Amino acid sequence: MSLKQQIDNDIKKAMLAKNKEELEALRSVKSLILLAETEKGGAADISSDAENKLLMKAAKQRKESADIFVQQNRKDLADRELFQLEVISRYLPKQLSEDEIRAAVQSIIQETGAKGPQDMGKVMGVATKRLAGQADGKVISDLVKKLLTP
Repeated sequence: MSLKQQIDNDIKKAMLAKNKEELEALRSVKSLILLAETEKGGAADISSDAENKLLMKAAKQRKESADIFVQQNRKDLADRELFQLEVISRYLPKQLSEDEIRAAVQSIIQETGAKGPQDMGKVMGVATKRLAGQADGKVISDLVKKLLTP
């Protein structure tokens, strides 16, 4: 079952359960997928990699918004964003822990033969492809920088 079909089914369940908050979150995810499918030059069905990228972007936006709302003492809005983040997270692949990311980055550094910070681009290229959808790019970047700096 594709992500779009799974979300459609979950929307129906949320409608039957009269769960407005979940319904709103699911509809926002569905709209992201529909926009990606209908954008100029886009394919009728998007790949699972593209779906994961959309979900990661949406999750990151929700997290950043929630952080801003917390800083501004708007707990009501932060709670709403965090709930939507939790709904989006259900459809994301399992995220790697920092230790798992560190191990993967260390093996990539050995494979590429990177010696220092000047090789960061080479390592990041491989790491972002290999860990796509499983780790945030900022976390990967920070670890690569830390491991390549003597």
